[in-house]
Order: sequence, then C-alpha cells, then structure tokens
Amino acid sequence: MNDLAAARAAYNRDAVLSASPARLLTMLYDRLLLDLHRAEAAQGAQNWTVAAQNLLHAQDIVAELTSSLKPDLWEGGPNLLALYQFVSRSLVSANVYKDPARTRECIALLEPLRAAWHEAAAETPAPAYQGLGQVLA
Repeated sequence: MNDLAAARAAYNRDAVLSASPARLLTMLYDRLLLDLHRAEAAQGAQNWTVAAQNLLHAQDIVAELTSSLKPDLWEGGPNLLALYQFVSRSLVSANVYKDPARTRECIALLEPLRAAWHEAAAETPAPAYQGLGQVLA
C-alpha cells in the first residue's frame, strides 16, 4: 500500500469511528448505492469480475443493515426487514445470473431510502457510536 492509499484508509477509518449512528447509516447507504451503480456499469460492460466484487460488497452492507435492525422497536421495522431480505436475495440472483435488471431493481428500491435516511440524519444529531463500520472499507 502506498502512502496515499494508507492515508486515505486512515482517514476513512477515522471518519467511520467518529461518525454518529445516523451519519454511519447514511455512509452505509451511500456506499451500498455506489457499489450497485458500479455493479450495474460492470454488468453492462460484461465485466463480470468487477460486477461480482461490487455485488458481494453490497450484499455485505445489506447483511450489516439487516443484522443491526431492530424491527420490533418501531412500526416500519418488519417492512424494512422484509425489504432488506428481498434485496439480499435479489443481489445474489443478480450476481449468479448476471442480471443487470435485478441490480437496477435494487437501486430503484434503495435510492428513496437513502434519500429518506439522509433527510432524517440531517434533522437528528446523535452521539458517536463505534459499530457498523467494517463494511464501509
């Protein structure tokens, strides 16, 4: 790893470790959508290795979001859990069957959630939390 890459990794690690729960959630969604857009572009170019890498990382993020969700604590929790489970299955299918339509479907489902979480995070400052950060790397 060169000096620039090491500095970037340290900066990203520090940003994740010092992020509030709301900010960390928006960071996860931002990275999730970045992975999905990269996967879609790679699928379009039939670069299946790059598509698979991005889809696998997206699956890791969805798994982290799923495991950190407490659906019994709020009315929308069970529906969000069901959405995460659907997206997880769709990402596997998009990867296995090299199906960009599935990737686009996941993007279409998750983009509005990302926007909503960003809006909520802007309105809700919270203390720093030291979890959920491993899948952002």
